Amino acid sequence: MSDGSHMPERAPQPDRRLFLKVALGTGGALVLTAGMGRAEGRGEAALSAYVRIGADGTVTLQSKNPEIGQGIKTSLPMIIAEELDADWSRVRIEQADTDATRFGAQFAGGSLATALNYDQMRRVGAAGRALLVAAAAARWQVPATECRTDPGVVVHTPTGRRLGYGDLAADAARLPPPDLASVPLKDPKTFRIVGQPHGGIDSARIVRGEPIFGIDTVVPGMLYAVYEKCPVYGGKVVSANLDEVKALKGVRDALIVRGGTALEGLLDGVAILADSWWTANRARQTLKVVWDEGATASVSSEGIAATAAALARQPGTKVLRKDGDVAAALAAAAHVIEADYSYPFIAHAPLEPQNCTALMQDGKLVIHAPTQTPQAGRTLVARTLGMAEADVIVHVTRCGGGFGRRLNNDYMVEAAAIARQSGKAVKLLWSREDDLRHDFYRPGAFHTLKGGLDAQGRLIAWHNHFISFGQGDKFAPSAGMSGSETPARLVPNCLIEASLIPAALPTGALRAPQSNALSFVFQSFLDELAHAAGKDPLDFQLSLFGEPRMVGTDFDTSRAIDVLKAVAKMADWGRPAAARPGLRTGKGLAFYYSHRGYFAEVVQASVTAGGEITVDKVWVAGDVGSQIVNPSMARNQVQGAVLDGLAQALGQEITFRDGRAEQSNFDGFPLLRMPQSCPVEVQFVLSDHPPTGLGEPALPPAPPALCNALFAATGHRIRRLPIDTSALKA
Repeated sequence: MSDGSHMPERAPQPDRRLFLKVALGTGGALVLTAGMGRAEGRGEAALSAYVRIGADGTVTLQSKNPEIGQGIKTSLPMIIAEELDADWSRVRIEQADTDATRFGAQFAGGSLATALNYDQMRRVGAAGRALLVAAAAARWQVPATECRTDPGVVVHTPTGRRLGYGDLAADAARLPPPDLASVPLKDPKTFRIVGQPHGGIDSARIVRGEPIFGIDTVVPGMLYAVYEKCPVYGGKVVSANLDEVKALKGVRDALIVRGGTALEGLLDGVAILADSWWTANRARQTLKVVWDEGATASVSSEGIAATAAALARQPGTKVLRKDGDVAAALAAAAHVIEADYSYPFIAHAPLEPQNCTALMQDGKLVIHAPTQTPQAGRTLVARTLGMAEADVIVHVTRCGGGFGRRLNNDYMVEAAAIARQSGKAVKLLWSREDDLRHDFYRPGAFHTLKGGLDAQGRLIAWHNHFISFGQGDKFAPSAGMSGSETPARLVPNCLIEASLIPAALPTGALRAPQSNALSFVFQSFLDELAHAAGKDPLDFQLSLFGEPRMVGTDFDTSRAIDVLKAVAKMADWGRPAAARPGLRTGKGLAFYYSHRGYFAEVVQASVTAGGEITVDKVWVAGDVGSQIVNPSMARNQVQGAVLDGLAQALGQEITFRDGRAEQSNFDGFPLLRMPQSCPVEVQFVLSDHPPTGLGEPALPPAPPALCNALFAATGHRIRRLPIDTSALKA
């Protein structure tokens, strides 16, 4: 992938044809799971596969991927239940444990869950339905072709006889499994569950405050742990006053944990274990650590900006794309527009701070973790502690937000190391300060841009000097850019080059990685070019996309055009916003293609004479394929992504001094407040393409649409995030 989220494009493919393992479980339950080859019958408790059908007709489905708020714990089982023709009111859903043998790749990232699993989950459900139909046909001694299903029952069509799934489960479990590759699937026009709005399976439990998140985990004999790391990234412990800390009331242990140099792994630190987290965290006030801060202590935001400014005056060292002759096209252009854009580092700031519970049990290291990548976490722990992966068991809890932060499992390996070194069951819980100061940040970057327009106002040349972070000629995690980001491939003369600042700070994927920042730059500059050409921004974008066609193998201009036209109609684009006393109001447009999704958005924003911003409304049109699995959660994901994007633009920034983050809590890194929120109207444009994900692609257009709206309202062009409201004063 070019989005920097480091997720596989597709699930690992088995060497042999995919079959169903079928086993007769305890109590006559049917158990189905997608697996490699044939399997002998095993007890239900040991198999714990995708589908269990109890004798009472209750259907229990396993949800394979971590739930981080994107709704996948509900939507993947919906797909199985649809093809199984289950009665949704009798469906129960469980979070699957980490097991690559049974479930394949299990992760939450890249908006890939639907794209990778939609067809597979359909086939798992359809195979279960085929077995139930075959069992009923055998019971009645009739051809299977005479049978059909209604929710939870098999019906003999000629006679109307009916048998519930619970009555058939034991018989179905004894039948040979069908071939997943050829099992018949439903016509989507007949769907009863998929395509209908359903609340999240955990929503009621969350409202009731039930303990389902990682932070709620409790195991017998558990102690609470905090972990003090060097405030400068990668620093080493020289010494610590452990005896003084151990003497504090309620503190059970204090120990130095030695780590390596990889920022994404186990780093040096001091662990404090206590009877309560409050006691452990208070003991930090007594803890005194002497650190070897290393070379990173010299890094600062001011130094980074100065280095970037110097690099901007030189040619790039890395060419990402070169089409035509940009220098000649710019020399011949009727108008050349130049601008410098930049955006800051930002943190993920999920509401649930990082946490993990770990204990040694019967020679196994047992972990309970809110993680987006449990399989990668298991590998990291095993490698770091010198254990066999089979001896590391990871139970996945619900995550209180992820946004890419929990793709990294540093907190998991910390808890594991503390548990093994101390010999105790421990729950490691980071403070908010830990969470903001030890993130894998969305990296900042700098862009020097030139755009050339011909006499008719058409974009004929595009030059982007991208200054980011890396080592050698390789970009740091999520600090890169492909050579195909829009408007590349649409401009005849295009040069995209990069220069890299040596990376010393931890960076990683944040919701819609790379795209969330690049969209601000490119869509703002395209708006700038449209105004310079004297054209309406919508018309300028539509002319850029031209005739409906495929650009490369992945980008369909017709889908981009369709969502742009749809959002323009929703927002009544051609009509100016109504004037209101004391306010300057404008509308801004942006489009972006990321994570296989096509999204266009219009923001209406108002500005007071003092520069205060109110976002009045956002309109969104998106194309993520032919099927919206769960419309309720789909709208939720789009609305949440838009609000996330607005929050980033309005005030989020992490700055560094002496190699450490200067912001430590929400007073310095604000989340969007309720008064700052706004209505977000969503429309899905269905297209004849396989369904894809929604966690990320609606975010990138939001910041540039807001900035373009502010330009329309005030005439001030915003070229740096977060927005400086003092520049918007009348």
